[in-house]
Amino acid sequence: MFIQWFPGHMTHAIRMMSQEIRLVDSVIYVLDARSPLSCINDVFDSIIGTRPCLYVLNKCDLVEYRDVLKWIDFFKRNGKACLPASNMGKHDTQNIISKLTEINTKTIEKYKARGISKTIRAMVIGVPNTGKSTIINCLTGGKKTATGNIPGVTRGKQWVVVNKYTELMDSPGVLYPDFKNQFKAIKLALIGSIKDDIIDTVELATEGIKLLTKIAPSMLESKYAINKTENSPISILEQICKHRGCILRGGELDLDRGGAAFINDFRKGLIGKIILDEIPIR
Repeated sequence: MFIQWFPGHMTHAIRMMSQEIRLVDSVIYVLDARSPLSCINDVFDSIIGTRPCLYVLNKCDLVEYRDVLKWIDFFKRNGKACLPASNMGKHDTQNIISKLTEINTKTIEKYKARGISKTIRAMVIGVPNTGKSTIINCLTGGKKTATGNIPGVTRGKQWVVVNKYTELMDSPGVLYPDFKNQFKAIKLALIGSIKDDIIDTVELATEGIKLLTKIAPSMLESKYAINKTENSPISILEQICKHRGCILRGGELDLDRGGAAFINDFRKGLIGKIILDEIPIR
C-alpha cells in the first residue's frame, strides 16, 4: 500500500501561509491526540520560524486522559507550550486564550511600555481534519468558519475576532508534499486526515488491524470477539466481517464493508481509546 495525497490547493496554501505569517505574532498548532507526532508537518517549521507556538492536542475525548498527560509532558520537556482540548467547553477556551496570552508576554510587554494595548494575532495551523475550524468557532463563541468532518474544508485564509485583544487567522489543512514515511501516512489516513476517496479501504483496514494487534490487541479482540490476534490482518478482517454481518449473497465476505466498518469504529473511538504514536524516548 502506498499513500500520496497533496492536491494543488495545498501548494497554494503553503505559499499563502508563508506570506501571511508576517502579519501574526504567534501560532496555534492543532494536533489530533490520536496521532500527535504524525500530525506534525515539517513544512510548517520554516513558516513558524521563531514565533511563539502553542500546541493544542485536540479530540482528547477519543484517548485516555492519562496518556494525554504524558504527551503534554513530552512537549513541555522539549520546551513547547501544550494544552489538551476535547469538546471545547468554557474551560478549554479559557485555557487556550490564557496560554496564548502567556506565550506572547514579551510582545505584550514591549507594546505596553509604549503605552499601547497590543492585540495578539495568531495563525491556526495543522494537517487536515484536526479540528482547527471547530476550535476557532468555539473560541469566537459562534460558528464563524466553515467546518466539516472531512479533510480539506478550509481552502483559504479567514480572519476571526476572539475578543478585543485576540484575533485568529484560520488556514487550510496542509499535508506533507512527499510521504517518505508511509507509516505516518497510514496513521493520518486512519484518523481521517487523508481523503478516503484515494485510499483502498481493505488495504487501510488491514494496515490498521496490523497496527492495533501491536498496540491494543485486547481492545481489538474484545470489540470483535476475536479469539487470537496472532492471525494475519486479512484473516482478522474476515472475522470482523463475520462479527459485523458484512456478508454478500452466497456467503462471500464483504471485505470492503467490513474494512469501512473497522475504520469507522476506530475513528469514533468504538474500539477503544487509542493513541497510535509512541512517545519518543530521549
